[in-house]
Amino acid sequence: MLIPEFFTEIEQILESGQKRTIIGIVGKPGAGKSTVGEEISKRFSYPEVSTLSMDGYHLSNEELAALGRLDRKGAPDTFNSKGFTELIRSLRDQGQQQIRFPIFHREIEASIPNEGIIEPTAKVVIVEGNYLLASDHGWGEVRKLLDKTFFINIDDNLRLQRLIARHIRYGKSPEDAKAWSLGSDEANASFIELTRQYASDFLEID
Repeated sequence: MLIPEFFTEIEQILESGQKRTIIGIVGKPGAGKSTVGEEISKRFSYPEVSTLSMDGYHLSNEELAALGRLDRKGAPDTFNSKGFTELIRSLRDQGQQQIRFPIFHREIEASIPNEGIIEPTAKVVIVEGNYLLASDHGWGEVRKLLDKTFFINIDDNLRLQRLIARHIRYGKSPEDAKAWSLGSDEANASFIELTRQYASDFLEID
């Protein structure tokens, strides 16, 4: 699934003994960011190589409803971008401390606070998310804190098929899954596409 060079790069970082390296994985909805994280977790030992997702910083459904944004959950202004930026800054500046972060669970459409842990011994931290390269809606500092960023390249038809299937798997009807994927999700995908120019490299996914 992943280009071998990506694994090789992580191995070289580990062998070099250099300071903690933070690598961002960016992609449109359904591009395979979570799958990339899972593949990395299988290949490398935790906590030396750790992964985390931006999704833990979704605003709660209650907050989104109050803001009138619940119907487009997943858009760039439906996250706690400030809190996420502070997390990434902590990963750089507080390398000798254990750092906790929230993890988003699609089955309950909510995040559990402090569920994830980055240990002081983490040498490589893989951060995956939609808006790591964005400038608007409070995201502008994130890419400055990442050592390298990879943008996922994937056929859009395949991506949409997988995205619709994922929405169905988590409880949407086929009709609602298609409508959400081609509506709110696709608007977000167009926004994310505009940020690919800031990536330092690319991952080819099939």
